[in-house]
Parts: sequence; structure tokens; C-alpha cells
Amino acid sequence: MKRLTRREFLAGGVAAGAALAMPFSRVRGANDTIRMAVAGVRGRGGSLAREFNDLEGVRIVAMCDVDQSALDKRVKEFKDRNVEVTGYGDYRRMLEDQSIDIVAVGTPDHWHVPIAAAAVIAGKDVYVEKPVSHTIAEGRYLVNLARKHGKMVQHGTQSRSSEGISEGIEYLKSGELGKIRMAKAINCQLRGPIGHEADSEVPPGVNYDLWLGPAPKRPFNKNRFHYNWHWFWDYGTGDIGNDGIHQIDIARWGLGVGMPKAVSCSGTQLFYDDDHETPDTQIATFEYDDVYLMFEMRLWTPYPTEGHDNGDIFYGDKGTLSIGRKGWQVTFKDGKAGPGGPRGQYRHAENFIKAVRSRKVGDLNADVEVAHQSATLCHMANIAMRVGRRLTFDPDRERFINDAEANAYLTKQYRKGYELPAL
Repeated sequence: MKRLTRREFLAGGVAAGAALAMPFSRVRGANDTIRMAVAGVRGRGGSLAREFNDLEGVRIVAMCDVDQSALDKRVKEFKDRNVEVTGYGDYRRMLEDQSIDIVAVGTPDHWHVPIAAAAVIAGKDVYVEKPVSHTIAEGRYLVNLARKHGKMVQHGTQSRSSEGISEGIEYLKSGELGKIRMAKAINCQLRGPIGHEADSEVPPGVNYDLWLGPAPKRPFNKNRFHYNWHWFWDYGTGDIGNDGIHQIDIARWGLGVGMPKAVSCSGTQLFYDDDHETPDTQIATFEYDDVYLMFEMRLWTPYPTEGHDNGDIFYGDKGTLSIGRKGWQVTFKDGKAGPGGPRGQYRHAENFIKAVRSRKVGDLNADVEVAHQSATLCHMANIAMRVGRRLTFDPDRERFINDAEANAYLTKQYRKGYELPAL
């Protein structure tokens, strides 16, 4: 990865304006309104805008998107709610506004770290959607950048802010189920095929070059654009990073583990016959000293697996604990039901705002370091799948051991003008 000097960064295409050259952070009192901007407003970005704007003491003031029609639609939605929002076609112009306190990033994966980094350097706190990074090296980079600038960075793994799931995790750690020897993260659902599409002209009102950003230059194709970008390596991480990261994060949380010492993964297309690059079927095993974490993904099964479409099962000597969309439940080895409870509400946005006001990293339920560790498991699985073998990993150096081919996937080439700035 090329590292730019700060001077090059500020002069080049990755960021622009005096706001980035001279980071500005307002001191927020307990009663001050927090002014928020959202980058990427289709789908999840739009949901985040509504969720945060409905919080007391928070107001959406700016949005940006490379698709003018999507941006206009979202800005109108908020104006219809009597919320005045400024729309931008370029996040760099948006970040010049020193009155913006926090930025939510709801873009494709390959833009998560570049925009989050620019926001941090511009003096903003950041809420970044999952997965936090597009590569392992990007994740560590963002952790270090957030620490250097003293910024709060929250990750969109909202289960960390569910009271019900937290109760289940606490029970798991109580020892009532004995030694927990394995956890399984399950991501099983039906996602329809995307078919085959020929390259075509860029739609009117779309800044496609900026959408590509750090990714390689390629012709426009609607199968690589809205949402379907998830299934292409230049922009996404497959469903393990899109949806499976939620279950992997819960499994890692419940086991109390960080990064594993080894990973094995296989994956392929058993269902799709279309333009997908990423798998529709994937199985990964993460090895720790005394426990395994497994991940199962099938995108062609519209029925539960061990009671779950998306969920987790922890296997202990005395029984299991299951966590899913409806809540958590213990089942003892004699088949009798144990404690359980509903999932409860996600209060992740509220948790982020609390940390923004307190300036305490420890108040974040899904701090950038937690995010980086969970995203790293997703990246490790994809790398092991792509090289086709079990890989051993050095968690301290965050590198695969004696495997140059695997280590080549730790980072990527950034298109000229979109390189990450030096720390």
C-alpha cells in the first residue's frame, strides 16, 4: 500500500480543503446538538440517517452520494420531515463543513476506511457500517488513526448494544454450561441470483469514477453497482462480510477470543450460475488454543439450520446456548430448557452518541478495535478460501506465517489519487 505524506494527502484527490488541513472538533456540552452527516444514503445509509435523527440531541445536517437521484430522494425525505439537509455529490466537499461533528459511513465496503479516515482527519467521530474494512491492513490502519486523533469510531455490529443478547452472553460466561468448546455462527438464507449483465453506459447523474474510488478502473455494469457490489471482490467481501460478520462477532464475543492462530475455509457456487464472484456456500473453521469457532453460510436455504437462519450456537459440556433474531435460549444436555429471553431493542446509535459526548472509548460497545478483530476473521476466511489451504496466523503481527501468497491479500493496490494518507 502506498503511503502518502500529509502534504500529498491534503493536496491530492483523497481529501480537500482547509477543514482537513486543520482538523476541528467542537467541545460538546451535555445539551449541545450533535450535527451529523451521512456518506452513502441508499439502503443502510438511509436507515442510519433516520435512526440517528430521531435521537434526542442529534440532527442530520448533510448527506452525500455519488448517485444524484438517490441523494435527491433522501434529501427530500428529510425536508418533508422539516429537517433541512444539505446534499453533496462528493464527500470531500461535505467534510469541509467544520460544524459537522460526526459522520456515518454507509457506502460499499471498499469506501469504508477511506471515508472514515478522511472524516477522522477532518476532526469528526465516525459510525462505520460493517465490515469496518476491505482488507486486514485497512482495519489496523483505521484503529491506529482513530487512536492518534482521539476519535470515537463505532462499528455497525449492533447486536453489541442489545440488552437481551448481552444477558445471554453474560450467562454463557457464568460457567453454568461448563466449558464452552465450540461456537457455530450460522448465516443461512435465500438470496436470489443476479443473472448476467453486459457492461453499459453510466446512468445519468452517477459519478461513477468517484464510486470506483480506490478500486480498479472498470466499465460500468449494473450487476457491480447498487447492492450487487457485495458479490465482487473489488468492492465487497461476500456475505461473510455483509451479513455473516454479525454472527461471527457474536461468537467471538461469547467465546471471549480475539484473532485465531489458524483458519481453514472452503467455498464455492452450488446455487448461482451468474455474475457472482463471491461464494454462495462457505464453511470456515477458526482455531484457538482450546476452542473452535465455526462459520456456516448457505445462500440458497430458506429454512432454519439448528433453529436459525442467522444466529449462533455455543456448545458446552452441560448444554447449549442459542442466540438468534428472537433472543437467546439455553438447552441442557438432558433436553430440558434453561434460562432465556428476548433479543430486545438495539440501542447502538444511542451508545455511539453517549461515547461521543463522554469522549471515553470504553463507552463504545463496538469500538474500532473490536470491529477490526471481527472483520479480520471474515477476511481470513476469504483469503484461506481463495488460496485453497489451511493458514496459520500470527495475531501479534497480523500476518500469515510463511505464506507470501496469502499475505498478498492483507492489503491491496489503491488507484492513483485515492491512496490512504500516512498515519
